[in-house]
Amino acid sequence: MGRNTRKRRSPLATKVVAGAAALAVGGGGLVWANFYASAHESESSHNRTRSAGAQVATIQCPDVGQKLRKVPRGARAGVDKELAQLDKQITEAYARLASTRQAQSGDASYVQNAILGPLKSKRTAALDRIGTNIRRVGGNAPQGLDRFAECRGMGVDQPNDGNGNGDEGNGQDDQNNGGQGQDDGQDGGQGQDDGQDGGQNQDDNGNGAAGPVADDFIDINDVQPGTRDSQNGLAANGDSGSTGSFTTDCGVNENNLFNSDNLIAAPGVDNGAHHVHDYVGNQDNDAFSSDQDLANADTSCQNQGDKSTYYWPVLRLQDGTEEFDANDQGGGAEGNIGRILKPAQAELKFAGNQQGDVVAMPQFLRIITGDAKSLTNGEANSNSSWSCTGFEDRQVTDKYPLCPEGSQVVRTSNFQSCWDGQNIDSANHRDHMAFVQQDGSCPNGFQAIPQLQVRLVYDIPTPTVENGQVQNPYAVDSFPEQLHKPITDHNDFINVMDENLMNEVVDCINAGEDCQ
Repeated sequence: MGRNTRKRRSPLATKVVAGAAALAVGGGGLVWANFYASAHESESSHNRTRSAGAQVATIQCPDVGQKLRKVPRGARAGVDKELAQLDKQITEAYARLASTRQAQSGDASYVQNAILGPLKSKRTAALDRIGTNIRRVGGNAPQGLDRFAECRGMGVDQPNDGNGNGDEGNGQDDQNNGGQGQDDGQDGGQGQDDGQDGGQNQDDNGNGAAGPVADDFIDINDVQPGTRDSQNGLAANGDSGSTGSFTTDCGVNENNLFNSDNLIAAPGVDNGAHHVHDYVGNQDNDAFSSDQDLANADTSCQNQGDKSTYYWPVLRLQDGTEEFDANDQGGGAEGNIGRILKPAQAELKFAGNQQGDVVAMPQFLRIITGDAKSLTNGEANSNSSWSCTGFEDRQVTDKYPLCPEGSQVVRTSNFQSCWDGQNIDSANHRDHMAFVQQDGSCPNGFQAIPQLQVRLVYDIPTPTVENGQVQNPYAVDSFPEQLHKPITDHNDFINVMDENLMNEVVDCINAGEDCQ
């Protein structure tokens, strides 16, 4: 599969990430595979993982980007770059966590001293630079930003020990030893000084990647109909309000437009997503695309008035295939390996509002739905929805469905459809948008816009799950420390419809017609 041409490329993986990738795909398996488990618990907790053989599974850091509510426009570019730097620091620290398991097993303070302490120091410096960026344009930097510097080793459950243990391993996550110890980037992922076992772990589920594991999958027949209880993404329906719809056909990425950027969350930063996206619609999508670039670009949409960009993390089948990005950042160098699966169908529909008419979206409005960091952030902003054709009354958020023969995997995203009426973006890329309330109305101060509904259908061979292992699993691309959990699925949109088409969309929806 080919790759799109990038405007600019920075050097590929750092030593840390590259070394971790070598462990991921080399030898007979995955050094750290048995440290992964599902985030799903009976109490729907997404703040811990389970494993019978590990203490610290991943790294959990405060998501500074979601906590910044007021950033002057003149400071946002600099702040976004520092936020991307924070993500990179976590990625590199996680790579070291993953490549030093033997050293950790012999030293209870290793994670804190060699990984979390140095990470805190780096984060403190980046947070200070965020404050500097804000003050430089006359803004007031939030007080106490440094309180977001400390990260923790994410706890694990030990389901088979019978002792009710399973919080945070060795208490490491609550310690603060001042960051003494080795720099977490000093030797990259060379691994030999930490006594790796050469990747010969037998508990890697045969997939040779950073998850998923057997417990991340569920037979769709075991999902109860109508059990998805999150109002996030509540689809417009009913017989009142604006009942029409507008469908735009933009293909399934036949042009092979892929990259690991995120124009919304990390503009101007190469590999800002640390995972690869599929793109349909606008054909000038990367971190360096300006609004003018988007407006002047080609589009894969049949209606040439729709130059909007629609993008989502790719799904991969971990069948041993080496893709074009097997050695690149965002791809194999950060644990995203296997064959990229394009959707067989990509249905993009705009729907109305239960309580009344919708108004036009402003051009270049940006919307993110779901949370790429839901494993460590918790489910407040998660909006994942997985199912199978023929079973779409059964939706699951934190498992990948195992579909019966003849049925296809379905990913559904229903976007926020209430706009603050003023801003095309916000400091945390969320506050300018809201979901409808339970009765379908918008919160005070917000107005209803057409709701984007994305339904992606995939032909995927059903993985085999047996004796606690999964063979040939599929998984969504993710930040490395998010372990490819299904709850991290997300979807992104930038409106680049021309004024005439947007007015047509609004008129169609408000008139109760179904148009395309």
